[in-house]
Amino acid sequence: MLSYQHAYHAGNFADVHKHLTLFAVADYLLRKKSAITFIDTHAGRGLYPLDRQETQRLKEYRYGIWPLWQARQRLEDSLLGAWLNQLEAAQPCTNALSHYPGSPWWLSRAIRQQDALSLFELHPGEHEQLNTQALPEQTQRIFADGLAGLAKRVPVATPRLCVLIDPSYERKQEYQEVAETAIRALAKTRHAVLLIWYPLLPSGAHQALLNSLKASGVRKLWRSELKQRAQGADQYGMYGSGMLIVNPPWGLDERLASAMAEITPLLGERSQYHSDWLVGE
Repeated sequence: MLSYQHAYHAGNFADVHKHLTLFAVADYLLRKKSAITFIDTHAGRGLYPLDRQETQRLKEYRYGIWPLWQARQRLEDSLLGAWLNQLEAAQPCTNALSHYPGSPWWLSRAIRQQDALSLFELHPGEHEQLNTQALPEQTQRIFADGLAGLAKRVPVATPRLCVLIDPSYERKQEYQEVAETAIRALAKTRHAVLLIWYPLLPSGAHQALLNSLKASGVRKLWRSELKQRAQGADQYGMYGSGMLIVNPPWGLDERLASAMAEITPLLGERSQYHSDWLVGE
């Protein structure tokens, strides 16, 4: 299925959670000089103007990045401040929030000359939009399935590997497909850092993904979840955002907890953040 387009959800609370986590991981990895290959399995368009018809239909950014942007001058956490400063660079006018950048933008801002970036996108319209974005020369934009592409590209030529796996989960089978792809990739590149996003839904479908990775033999597996509201059996739709990190950088849990302490009050009184180690630490 190729019906999903992220423009309808750009800048929502899940994007805040996902991209702040990605930013924190990349910031840590780039402290060492050795080259990194970054792979984004579901890249999307790369940049989302907030005034587009699709984004304006739901206006989910109003309950995600918008309150953080409005409060950015008084936020004190250093990680959150650095991330929002980067966000300003995506705006034609730095005083106005008019665009929200997707993961290709965040990764392209991070990479150095010695690094490589591979962006996979299977949706023809999204890939066409991605091709219009100005990205570093060491970036590959690949019109293909990202999970299959990741399986073919490991092991990579660089000493280190960081992968963002961020599907739409339109099909229930995707949870197991993500788990199987991650396990195969780790078998060939044991020290790879994998970031896996998943939605929190009343069905609890994500639990199969968590269980598969916990049972896979990974040595370090950390979970981070941002809930916009409490789970309810009578409710519909996504109530929270989850991130699984395989081989997370040291101190990531504390850095994100500090940032989330400032974020959650801005997202509403029912917003909650939780993290824990599923394997290791």
